[in-house]
Amino acid sequence: MAEIEREAMDYDVVIVGAGPAGLSAAIRLKQIDADLNVVVLEKGSEVGAHILSGAVLDVSGLNRLFKDWKKRGAPINVPVRKDRFYVMGEAGQIRIPNFLMPPLMNNHGCYIVSMGNVCRWLAEQADALGVEIFPGMSCSELVYREDGSLKGVVAGEFGRNADGTPGPNYEPGMELHGKYVFLSEGARGSLSKQVIEKFGLDKEADFPKFGLGMKEIWEIDPAKHRAGTVTHTMGWPLGWKNGGGSFIYHLDNNQVYVGYIVDLSYKNPYLYPYMEFQRFKHHPMVADLLKGGKRVAYGARVVTKGGYQSIPKSAFPGGALLGCSAGLVNLPRIKGNHNAMLSGIEAAEAAAAAIKGGRAGDELADYDKTLREGPVGKDLKPVRNVAPLNGRWGVLAGLVLGGFDMWFQSIFRFSLLGTMKHRKSDAQATEPAARHQPIDYPKPDGTISFDRLTNVAFSFTNHEESQPCHLKLKDPDVPIRVNLPTYDEPAQRYCPAGVYEVLEEEGKPPKFVINFQNCVHCKTCDIKDPSENIVWTVPQGGDGPNYPNM
Repeated sequence: MAEIEREAMDYDVVIVGAGPAGLSAAIRLKQIDADLNVVVLEKGSEVGAHILSGAVLDVSGLNRLFKDWKKRGAPINVPVRKDRFYVMGEAGQIRIPNFLMPPLMNNHGCYIVSMGNVCRWLAEQADALGVEIFPGMSCSELVYREDGSLKGVVAGEFGRNADGTPGPNYEPGMELHGKYVFLSEGARGSLSKQVIEKFGLDKEADFPKFGLGMKEIWEIDPAKHRAGTVTHTMGWPLGWKNGGGSFIYHLDNNQVYVGYIVDLSYKNPYLYPYMEFQRFKHHPMVADLLKGGKRVAYGARVVTKGGYQSIPKSAFPGGALLGCSAGLVNLPRIKGNHNAMLSGIEAAEAAAAAIKGGRAGDELADYDKTLREGPVGKDLKPVRNVAPLNGRWGVLAGLVLGGFDMWFQSIFRFSLLGTMKHRKSDAQATEPAARHQPIDYPKPDGTISFDRLTNVAFSFTNHEESQPCHLKLKDPDVPIRVNLPTYDEPAQRYCPAGVYEVLEEEGKPPKFVINFQNCVHCKTCDIKDPSENIVWTVPQGGDGPNYPNM
């Protein structure tokens, strides 16, 4: 096929992803030098369309950008007033007193927010400063200089046929070149994966680790609504062998965020994360809260949980990894947005100084150093052993040992455990089905719990069906030849959107089906497939979920 010719545009900094990290970087660049040419490319149909987060926001990052964010009308209006943590059993719960929790777990001064709406507001601030923001522009390829450094990205390619060939309305997109390129795609970004591999950025890093976060927005009975109440739970229904837990956040307008995170390090391929979430809502404490209410939105996204030791080198020739592309979530706090914003600010300051000094396309070593030694590193280092402890000894022992380790570091500023390692990737953690028993999940009742496809409709997901499938199989035979007999093909269960099916008809061999139209871009398949056979790539721009207020 003939090489595609594309027009090119040059910028000082090209930013991929209009999340908190990318927008903070764009804003900070223009604050430093209004003459810098900065562009932000977002694959969602609008800024915020693909943003899904809890979210209790630590405003330390926002304070670095705008000390007057309240006066500017930021959609941050519900301060945390009550903070509760429960250990759940099937029929009841035990509250852990707040005084037993390490000080860093305190949510005082934080706010319950919609990060989608916060990002929409950040985009307004960036636009007012002169940042160019293009939503609906998936970045499908990387462009390199002759010396091997990252030069830019290809964005806005549309109109390929299902077989990948250019269709009658094909648009080749454009190359956007920058003196530096920031990748702020969120967890398991497709371009970030390529850059990490090309430059060996994870050579000295531990395995990246992830959890699958699923979330619903509910409108509940006003008599039960308690604005500013934050509740976290662990235990039932996952039990003590599998990591994860829930969050319930009361925001304004009688709305509640109800979410569940399942650590993807689970061993049993029969485990069905989505159904664990639905079963959780039938706990008496949760069911009573939701009774008489209605679910108004649903979504899912992986969250990084590897911690400090899993952060790859975050600067490379020509660019930098920002936010969850580098894995900056504080697992026990269940917070990463503040670190995403701080990383964007640090990267912007490093790039602005480099450009002022006449540099381009080199490595922003100051950024990587500041990320590890500055506020982000100081936030992540004291909690670095929580995930390995949970993975090694289970959630209950991990709770006790992790709590002790965090308390000890709060007092003495070092850990008796040093820095623990993750033993294997989440894909490698999956064990053969023969070692486990299938799990019998109750059928959703359609009132509190829902089947996957019904809930996916509440993510407002849409993909143009004539385009190539963006979920690529390295070997199309692996799902039936390897995964089905060995693992009972767990893609049928780990996907929270029902993308993957194994169809078995009498007299015919099983068939692996990919319903890519349902994909909510969570990236679980790219992480948990035991054969590491699925590669998530971007669909054409604007496709995917359209989250309201997530």
